[in-house]
Amino acid sequence: MTRFFPRLKYSALLSSLPLFFIVLCMALLRPGTALSAPAIPQHVSLGTCSAILYDLDHDAILFEQNADQHIAPASLTKVLSMFLAMDQIRQGTVSLDSPVIVSRAAARTGGSRMGLSEKDNVTLEQLLMGMAVSSGNDASAAVAEFVGGSTPAFVNMMNAKAQALGMRDSQFRNPHGLPAAGQYTTARDMLTLARAYLQTYPDALRFHNTHVINHKGRVTWNKNPLLGQYPGADGLKTGWVNASGYNLIFTASHGSKRLLAVIMGAPDSRTRGVEAFRLLDAGFQVCDNRAASVVAALDCLPADQYRPDMRKTAREARLTYASAEDAPVKKLSKGKAQASKPKQTAKSKTPPKKKEAAKAGVKQKSAPDQAARRAADRAS
Repeated sequence: MTRFFPRLKYSALLSSLPLFFIVLCMALLRPGTALSAPAIPQHVSLGTCSAILYDLDHDAILFEQNADQHIAPASLTKVLSMFLAMDQIRQGTVSLDSPVIVSRAAARTGGSRMGLSEKDNVTLEQLLMGMAVSSGNDASAAVAEFVGGSTPAFVNMMNAKAQALGMRDSQFRNPHGLPAAGQYTTARDMLTLARAYLQTYPDALRFHNTHVINHKGRVTWNKNPLLGQYPGADGLKTGWVNASGYNLIFTASHGSKRLLAVIMGAPDSRTRGVEAFRLLDAGFQVCDNRAASVVAALDCLPADQYRPDMRKTAREARLTYASAEDAPVKKLSKGKAQASKPKQTAKSKTPPKKKEAAKAGVKQKSAPDQAARRAADRAS
């Protein structure tokens, strides 16, 4: 009898392990903080792992912090993928109006999504908009297959382009930036990419400056915290995976002056936004001869004086589409888009009560997956 109780305790411990790991995974995937983000160096000016600031008009780097640290690019990868698509448009092999039939593999790509379905017929322009605004991994996969003929061929094109641009510390394994072994970049290389991209295709900013899009009722919005809040900000791309923390390529112009910057490895989205505001303010102070250096300017710009609205574009999406009558609208709740309930019509074959019961059943069945999906949707 005395041997039974230890066995019972051991059995109870084993039975509780799955629950323990579920709780642990949910904690690791908690929104707002990247628990695996790179360490922030001590005694630095910005609360991020690495950063770099560039003056396009004078071709000069104004500031850098740990700019050669290897970090996962996350969705900053999409800038390179868009660059390749724009190259093909310039060469005349494709056009913005080229129709693209979405494959099953592209439609099933996880993480942040534009909302594509298998066999959707969309234009290349729509996909580029989905990459820039929604940070759509599905759109990136569709573009890779269309432009490159296959995803592996497109990835080869990406790495060849990176080498041609002088990105010596980068390797890419997919067209969207989802986690992949051996995929890395640096803030300096991302600056090299963004500078060449904007100099070659300045009109591409129209994609990155768009705040909200609606694809067949799925409303998604741009996560760039500078848009609509920092004067003159009009791009460029956000990124997040656990291994990278919160990344951002961003640009803004004041009169004839334009700055371009990269932040990588911020511990959370708010820090990413605050430090982007501070870095641009410090950079423009230097450009206007109001500060001797960016470091000196940053010392006089405390982070607690900045309060960016992290849900601004989400509210814009609500205002833009809440009253739309020509398409089903995703209701926005807690920063997420949820499908609105369709009106009952005479042609509906299922009674409302059955519909509600079926809908409840679907929700119950999918509940265990919601935390993982929420975390995946932040990969932008």
